[in-house]
Amino acid sequence: MQNIKFGLGTFGDMSLDDQGNPESFGQVLRNVVEQAKLADELGLDTFVIGEHHRDDYSVSAPDTLLAAIASVTKNIKLSTGVTVLSSEDPVRVYQRFATIQAISNGRAQITAGRGSFIESFPLFGFELSDYADLFEEKLELLLELLKEQPVTWSGNHTPSFRNQEVYPKTETPIPLHVGVGGSPESVIRAARLGVPMALAIIGGDPARFAPFANLYRQKLAELGKAELPISIHSPGFVAESDESAIETQWPHHEVAFGRVGEERGWPPITKEHFLAEVRGGSLYVGSPETVANKIAYAITSLGATGFDLKYSTGPMPHSKLMRCIELYATQVVPRVKNLLKI
Repeated sequence: MQNIKFGLGTFGDMSLDDQGNPESFGQVLRNVVEQAKLADELGLDTFVIGEHHRDDYSVSAPDTLLAAIASVTKNIKLSTGVTVLSSEDPVRVYQRFATIQAISNGRAQITAGRGSFIESFPLFGFELSDYADLFEEKLELLLELLKEQPVTWSGNHTPSFRNQEVYPKTETPIPLHVGVGGSPESVIRAARLGVPMALAIIGGDPARFAPFANLYRQKLAELGKAELPISIHSPGFVAESDESAIETQWPHHEVAFGRVGEERGWPPITKEHFLAEVRGGSLYVGSPETVANKIAYAITSLGATGFDLKYSTGPMPHSKLMRCIELYATQVVPRVKNLLKI
């Protein structure tokens, strides 16, 4: 099997300290920098930060935070997961990531998506009725900008350009991936544009998403394009034992998913549902052995080339997240590599 990349992801969930007191936004952001620094020191491949504009997540400007992380890390790739491109300016996205690319010596990566939260649309003056059109147009413009050639462009939601140069230029190209939540249209778009696909899988047996991976490969082949990476992004938490991981994670999972579920009209979350997802779904919660077995199964089921564990869910204390990162890097990843013979 080809080389698989292993990473971590976070939204910078607002957290508690070890005494159960809420931490400030500033402290949580500083904690994320420390978490990324540890991931780099332990040899993980990628660190991914999401974008949100609400009070349960600290990170509204992931690229700014990635720039800070770039200055204290050496090897780890630094990516958004996702940049909510529909409510962004593609020119500014290019410029900020070109700056991170310079600071990090070529370790920046953009993962663009439409976003599963909608707070950024009214905040930045966009209409939800334009949700799909905004993303499609801005993604195509960003792809043009990333070529680092003079851009001539006309769109409905973006400025018109004629032979426009954008700066700074990079020493190495910035990779662009597209975040996909499971719609065939998004999969086909990624293939049509020739962009690697990052699949966010937060529920159900990951094998259910194999048809999306197969559709992506099929469309690439039909278009005469080479195979491109497919990565999986899923939530989880690693502790010394299954019991410890479950009992530690459940109350924080209940807070995070309970709030989102209430906002979206989902049925109340139960521990039984949580445990079912841990056993046979897309919650990678357990001992290093348990989590490694689940990750190996998911990678094999989809033929994926990467896996990112979204290790922070709800108000989990920083100290427990640091231990999770340590176990993931030193025990889970080596086990997965052994299982997959890589």
